[in-house]
Amino acid sequence: MDRVIAAQVLLKTVERGSASAAAQELGMSRAMASRYIASMEDWSGTRLLHRTTRQLSLTSAGERVLELCREIVRVADAVTEVASHADTPHGLLRVTAPSILAEAQLIPLFAKFADLYPRIKIDLQISDRTVDLVQDRIDVAIRIANHLDPSLIARRLGQCPSRLYASPRYLREYGAPARPDDLSAHKCLTYTHLGGTEWTLKNHEAQLVVPVLGGFQTNDAVALKRAALSDLGIAMLPRFAADPEVQANKLAVVLPDWEPNTLGIHALYVSRKHLPMAARALIDFLATRLRDK
Repeated sequence: MDRVIAAQVLLKTVERGSASAAAQELGMSRAMASRYIASMEDWSGTRLLHRTTRQLSLTSAGERVLELCREIVRVADAVTEVASHADTPHGLLRVTAPSILAEAQLIPLFAKFADLYPRIKIDLQISDRTVDLVQDRIDVAIRIANHLDPSLIARRLGQCPSRLYASPRYLREYGAPARPDDLSAHKCLTYTHLGGTEWTLKNHEAQLVVPVLGGFQTNDAVALKRAALSDLGIAMLPRFAADPEVQANKLAVVLPDWEPNTLGIHALYVSRKHLPMAARALIDFLATRLRDK
């Protein structure tokens, strides 16, 4: 007989004080309830209940088996809970992403994602460095790059074109470069994780590698943008983060005919086989939202 049901019957019999009351609550006949109790006694090989016409009590063996029954029912309830949501993405999802992408695009998108999947909780780890997914227990890494770790599974979510930007005040004071070679005479704000002291720029006819110098370098792309907004010099920034500042007249495009290489935005994860359903839901969502950005 079903031992989970038998365990439920024994628990309810002890709780209600009789097999009849347990049977009524569980929606079965008294005879069926008695059969389940008998099956538990056969399974344990000993009497579990002392029965009289007026009361019912547990034997010493029954007390031990009752604890086992509680554990059986607890595990069964947990399995049922998991099964009931098997087709619904849920659970904690650890995600890492670079600061500027998180600030400009991901956090607003996570708000919409939460409306669609209220049972998924996102733990966002913001870092511009390359995070070890296994060591840091990351489910999904969102990265802006063209060269990816070949040991990871990658899905392209969108693209990240960039430009050179400076504040209007900086350009009024120092002038605007007319060609890439002019950058050597300017304060260029450099980003540790991309480009560094050499910027690759291209137009329709050529591609150049230009050495750049300046008094400010950072490993945080948000700080790089703030430095440009604070009149410190010329910075290479993603268009999704800087173009709104151009529209607000806080930044201006420098060398508009020359652009850095466009990078891809990718979702990275360790294994297709063990990818959580919640992670797959997030990746599909971001692929749809970032595809046309």
